[in-house]
Amino acid sequence: MKNKLLQLTKSILPVLAIIAIIAPVAVFAQEAAAGAADAAAEGERTETFLDTLAQGGWVMWIILAGSIALVWLSIDGFIRSTTKKVFPPEHIEGIRSLFKAGDYVGAYDFCKKNRSVISDIVRNGLAFLPDGKAMTEEAIFSEIMRVKGGFDTRISYLSVIGVCAPMVGLLGTVTGMKGAFASLGAEGATAGAGALAAHIGEVLVATASGLCISIPAFLLYYLLRNRVASRIHDVQEVITGLFRKMPYEQFDGKKVGDEEIYATAPVWAAEGEVPAEAPAADAAAAAPETPAAKA
Repeated sequence: MKNKLLQLTKSILPVLAIIAIIAPVAVFAQEAAAGAADAAAEGERTETFLDTLAQGGWVMWIILAGSIALVWLSIDGFIRSTTKKVFPPEHIEGIRSLFKAGDYVGAYDFCKKNRSVISDIVRNGLAFLPDGKAMTEEAIFSEIMRVKGGFDTRISYLSVIGVCAPMVGLLGTVTGMKGAFASLGAEGATAGAGALAAHIGEVLVATASGLCISIPAFLLYYLLRNRVASRIHDVQEVITGLFRKMPYEQFDGKKVGDEEIYATAPVWAAEGEVPAEAPAADAAAAAPETPAAKA
């Protein structure tokens, strides 16, 4: 029952995240619709989405690009961190059955044909079994860090969007205010007061838009970061169970998998020669003379 509730909670999180993104847009749309109804009643021209972009200035196009990147990175992060992508149950069962049968070559081939995060980690570990426990654990750890680094790199862009979006909006506000005060100086304090108020209302659109992108970006960043950390922890538990009590000594001199090995015996060992060493007298002569020796 507890596992079912946990799975239900994890499946609801992406929906809540998407709602968090759409909710501000829906609120703005509702307000825009109300404003449009009032304007229509008064016979005025309604503002479109392009009009809003024009009010915010040129930075609105950067904020729009950031919002598109936010949605794409969020959906991509949730898809990549699903159970089916990280450790499919059928992959785990297949690997475990081959480990129980002692068919490690078959397990390597199974992992190579059925690609997933856990299959790649197990395959990397199996390839290093002949090199001993230390090298196998190092290979597994290195692959886990590579996978985690790939997740963290993609997720970190959400944090970048969350930090930069308000700054870009503030930049648009500052540049817009510059134009507003320029018009005030040209028209005079009395004549330009209305124009100044109109300019201020327009340029604040950029700041509000930047904040509307920043808040969901940070929310999704922390959700995905914790989700990936949980997935990596689950993978480590499965890997630990698979390689526990592994008879590493029985793999000495064997080969598991088709990974190419580049290191080989030195040339002089293959030719039966020993590399020449510098005589001790020559080494002493080559050493710089110290002041104490001169004295």
